[in-house]
Amino acid sequence: MNESDTTTNGVRVEVRSYYVAERSRPYRGEWYFAYRVRISNVGQETVQVMSRHWIITDANGDVEEVRGAGVVGEQPVIAVGESFEYTSACPLGTSFGAMQGSYQVVNGEGDPFDAEIGAFSLTEPFAIN
Repeated sequence: MNESDTTTNGVRVEVRSYYVAERSRPYRGEWYFAYRVRISNVGQETVQVMSRHWIITDANGDVEEVRGAGVVGEQPVIAVGESFEYTSACPLGTSFGAMQGSYQVVNGEGDPFDAEIGAFSLTEPFAIN
């Protein structure tokens, strides 16, 4: 499944991935995937996304972890009932794999927690898995 939808402490994270054929070079062992993320505040207080942690696994079982401040260069503050959306991308050395992870979020009281990013697949449409 190339999408996921999880909610943790009032923070809903929806992700959908897409194969990007025009940026991929299968003959070189390079597949490129984009993913669209919507982070929605379905809770009772304003939250801020401080950092991210991605776990990327390719078809060979090789794992890469990516950590960093914010998302796409921002640390968005998301009010109750609001959402923040962005698109990013991931190169992969195999024609299919998976991603999952978490966002480190602080609530209105300044208390940190991890909002889960559920697992979703990265799949080239013609891959034989």
